[in-house]
Amino acid sequence: MEQKDIARLFDQAEEELAPTFAKLDAIERKNLARVLDAFRAQRIAAHHFSGTSGYGYDDIGRDALEKVFAQVFGAQDALVRPSIASGTHALAVCLCGLLRPGQTLLAVTGRPYDTLESVIGLNPNEHGQGSLKDLGVGYAQVELNGAQIDFAALETALQDKTVKLCHLQRSRGYAWRAALSVEQIGQAAAFIHERRPDVAVMVDNCYGEFVEEREPCHVGADIVAGSLIKNPGGGIAPTGGYIAGRADLIERCAYRLTSPGIGREVGSYAAGYGPFYQGLFLAPHVVAQAVRGSALAGAVFEKLGYAVSPGPKDRRSDIIQAIRFEKEEALVRFCQAIQYASPVDSYVTPEPWAMPGYQDKVIMAAGTFVAGASIELSADAPIRPPYIGYLQGGLSYTHVRLALQEAVERIMRT
Repeated sequence: MEQKDIARLFDQAEEELAPTFAKLDAIERKNLARVLDAFRAQRIAAHHFSGTSGYGYDDIGRDALEKVFAQVFGAQDALVRPSIASGTHALAVCLCGLLRPGQTLLAVTGRPYDTLESVIGLNPNEHGQGSLKDLGVGYAQVELNGAQIDFAALETALQDKTVKLCHLQRSRGYAWRAALSVEQIGQAAAFIHERRPDVAVMVDNCYGEFVEEREPCHVGADIVAGSLIKNPGGGIAPTGGYIAGRADLIERCAYRLTSPGIGREVGSYAAGYGPFYQGLFLAPHVVAQAVRGSALAGAVFEKLGYAVSPGPKDRRSDIIQAIRFEKEEALVRFCQAIQYASPVDSYVTPEPWAMPGYQDKVIMAAGTFVAGASIELSADAPIRPPYIGYLQGGLSYTHVRLALQEAVERIMRT
C-alpha cells in the first residue's frame, strides 16, 4: 500500500467517524463545565499554586486541590498527592487502608490488572512482601459474563459475610473486553448496596476519567482511585495519584498513606501545585483528543482486516484501543512505530522485557514528556498470544493520526 493510499484510508475513516467525534465534543463540554464549576466554587487563585516544605501543615494549595477533585468526581472528599507514585500505589493505599485481617476482597470484574496481583498476593513466589494475603485478607473473584457483570454469581459471592470491599476495574486492562461503563458501575453499586449495605464499592478508575459525562461516585461507587499521569493530569501533572469518595473511607486511606494518628494533615510538595490544577483543567480536552485518536485507530485497523476492541463507533468508557495482531512480529513493529513517532526518545527502539509487576514480557512504547504518562500517546502489550496491542493517550488528535500513519506504513512494508 502506497503512502497516498494510506492517507486516503485515514481520510475515509475520519469522514465516517464524524458523528462519533461530535458526541465526544459534547462530552468534553459537559466535563469541562463541571471542572470549571469546581474551580470557581473553591475560589482557586494564584496563591494555591505555591509549594510547601517540611511537614506541610496548613498547605492551602494541597487542601484546595483535594476539594476541587472531590467536587469534580462527585465525592465527599479526596486525597490528591504527588507522593502517590502510580495508579497501583493509589489502589494499594485503598485496599490496605480499608481491609482488615479476616476480611475478604471481592473482585467483581474478574482478575484485576497485572500489577495488582502482587498487591493482593496472587503470586505464590512473592509472599512476604506485605500483600493483602500476607496481612490475612482473603480474596475471591466473580468472572465477567462476556463484557457484563454476572449478577447471579455476584449475589452468591456476597453471601460470604467476610466480604467487606468489592473491587471493580473500569478499564479493560490487558483483557479482550469492553471497558465497564459508568452506567454498569452504577448498576453494580446499587445491587451490592441493596444486598450488603456494609460492603464498600471501590473502582479502579485508571484510563476512564472524563471519557463519559459522569464518574463512578456520581452513580453510587463509594471510592475511586487513579493516577495523575493518566487522564486527570491532562498531560501536565508531573507525578501523583488521587483517591476520591466517602469521607470516612478517605480518612482511613489517609492513615494508610501517612501514618495512624496523622493522616491527611501532612504531606508537602516544594515544586508547587500549578501543574496539577492546570492539568485537571485541561484534562477534559486532552482526554477527548485521546479518545478521538483511539476511535481512529479502531476504524483504520478494522479496515485493514484486524480485529479491534472497541469497534470504531462503539461507546467508550476508557481511552484504550485494543488491536489483535495475531503475530508477535506485527505487534512489536506497531509499538516500535509509535515510539518512532513520539516527540521524546524517537530514536529508541523498544523491545519486549521482563518488567516488574507483570507476568509476561512486556513491550512499551512511550516517548513522553512525563515519563510513563499514558495520557500521552503510548502503546504497550504483554508478549503472549493472540498478541494484542493496547494503544492509549495522545495530547493532540493530529499527533495520534501522524503516529498511526507511521505504524500502518511500517506494518504494510512486510
